[in-house]
Amino acid sequence: MKNLVAVLLLLPALAAAQEQAAPQLQEDPRAARFRDVERGVFIGVDVGYLTLGSTPTADQAKNSLAGAGGGRAGGLVLGVNAGVDLGSRVSLALFAQGGNLTAGPNYGAFSLLSAGLDARLAFASWRDRNDWERLFAYVHGRGSWARTYPEGLFGTKDVLLAGGIGIDYYTKLRHFSIGAAADGVYATQAKSFGIAVYPTLRYTF
Repeated sequence: MKNLVAVLLLLPALAAAQEQAAPQLQEDPRAARFRDVERGVFIGVDVGYLTLGSTPTADQAKNSLAGAGGGRAGGLVLGVNAGVDLGSRVSLALFAQGGNLTAGPNYGAFSLLSAGLDARLAFASWRDRNDWERLFAYVHGRGSWARTYPEGLFGTKDVLLAGGIGIDYYTKLRHFSIGAAADGVYATQAKSFGIAVYPTLRYTF
């Protein structure tokens, strides 16, 4: 009986000693310490080309040399945006764009500045060899309030609606993604349709 009690008293001590003697497993150096694809708050920039199929003259009395319109117009546009990812498929952003478009020789050039809201939905994705979703295809739509200068040429105030498709690739630089988009554009007051194509660059914090 005394031997049994002694064994029972020694068991916790033996277990503790064995636990202390067991070697600790080292952390796997191959284990990821951060996410390869960042999601959250982002800022971005895009530079592209916008063409409008028609440029009606808003105020012919003020711009008599322009006639009824200047025909097709096109030019470079620069945009900036800031927004947030709502998961891996949806994002919302505020954006601003500005550009200078040139029409016919009598009509001349005009500036187009706009700001509004953009919503994006990714409908397809492709994974890399490490099983990270890096390449996305998306659709998006945007609406913006616009001003044009000189006043009365293409107009003064307008509402621009746009939407299209694009691709986005999340690079191995983690925070950066690059892409491209093609949009249909409609100026509601001028009743003018157009097309915009532009590459994109985004930084996610």
